[in-house]
Amino acid sequence: MFMHRIVLIFSLLIIYSCNSNKSEEEMDELWSKAQTRQTILDRSGTKFNSAIDMDLAMRDAETRLQSGGGLLGKGGLSIEGILGRKNTKEDTSNTVSMSVNAYLWRAALDTIDFMPLNSADQIGGTIITDWYSTSNNQNERCKLNIFITGKKLNTENLKVTSFCQELKNQIWVNKKIDVENNLKIENAILNKAKKLRLQSS
Repeated sequence: MFMHRIVLIFSLLIIYSCNSNKSEEEMDELWSKAQTRQTILDRSGTKFNSAIDMDLAMRDAETRLQSGGGLLGKGGLSIEGILGRKNTKEDTSNTVSMSVNAYLWRAALDTIDFMPLNSADQIGGTIITDWYSTSNNQNERCKLNIFITGKKLNTENLKVTSFCQELKNQIWVNKKIDVENNLKIENAILNKAKKLRLQSS
């Protein structure tokens, strides 16, 4: 009788350990699947395009999952949030914390949305693109540095600098900075910003 009990206890222990190991293995598998980059990006609802800047998108995604917000505040980057259309305390604090003009910021991003972004600092007002070439001319590439330096919507608070290179003998050679082209981009951003302000009023 005593031996039967020992055998029964051993059997129960083996069954329990097998089931618990199986559960742990299943949990490990589920956890590993949940931690893939694409799954994290999908769950977070990040507004950044991972195809353009994977590191920026992952930082924003992880911040969202940990805190409920993103690199640009809870809810991420939106026209309503930038233009201050919402009246909650949280949205007001996010709008007030911006040290640059919200219309210029949004207009700058909209104007250069065809170019890949290298970095965008909403608080500091700096937007830096990566190199961009048109499909018609693969032997020339350009990048932009955009600086928004104040809260007023005027020319003095916007500065665009472009850098272009030309491919010669398999080497990228810097071209002379086109000041006129920089002014054209600044004017396009200013016009877009004025339209956004009119739309919000």
